[in-house]
Amino acid sequence: MYPKWLEWAQRLQSIAQSGLFYTQNQFDIERFEAVQQVAAEIMADHSDGSADELRALFAGEKGHTTPKVDVRGVVFRDDAIMMVRETLDGGRWTLPGGWVDPGESPSDATVREVREESGYETRALKLLALYDRNKHPHPPYIFHAYKVFFRCEIIGGAATTSYETGGVGFFREDEIPAELSMGRVTPDQITRFFVHLRKPDLPTDFD
Repeated sequence: MYPKWLEWAQRLQSIAQSGLFYTQNQFDIERFEAVQQVAAEIMADHSDGSADELRALFAGEKGHTTPKVDVRGVVFRDDAIMMVRETLDGGRWTLPGGWVDPGESPSDATVREVREESGYETRALKLLALYDRNKHPHPPYIFHAYKVFFRCEIIGGAATTSYETGGVGFFREDEIPAELSMGRVTPDQITRFFVHLRKPDLPTDFD
């Protein structure tokens, strides 16, 4: 589903980061730093970033390597799904969401992100999907990440834009904008959530 060079680079970065966390041997530290540099060079060769920039991002990651967690709120009003226009991605549309902060549960993070990006207060009702980002047709990303989608219901608030979003809208299944922020959500995922809307007893999707 995703390019082999990205898989190799992510694995090398993971080995290097965990190795640097656990080792006390100076020679091993130098070796793991060299492995991290190779991972950065691989990614730089396939992206617009430089090896130095990517290496700096890697250096900021400490501890045993684990996937990052991206949460998204799936909010329906009648038969229309809420979407927000991302200012950081050329005005493309997505489901509201973002990264989970330390100390937050995934559902709390989803409710917070929906409020910050749309202005609506919501309550998380059900975990619809837990996806491995690498197994879906998202564009390449330097870190491995899981994507968590919660069905949420509106309990208050009103549509409000933010520094991250330039619009809030509700779209029926045949009205989904063509310009999606593919790093955040894919057309197939949105289609799947409409299936969950029609069949609320479906189990949680995964992988």
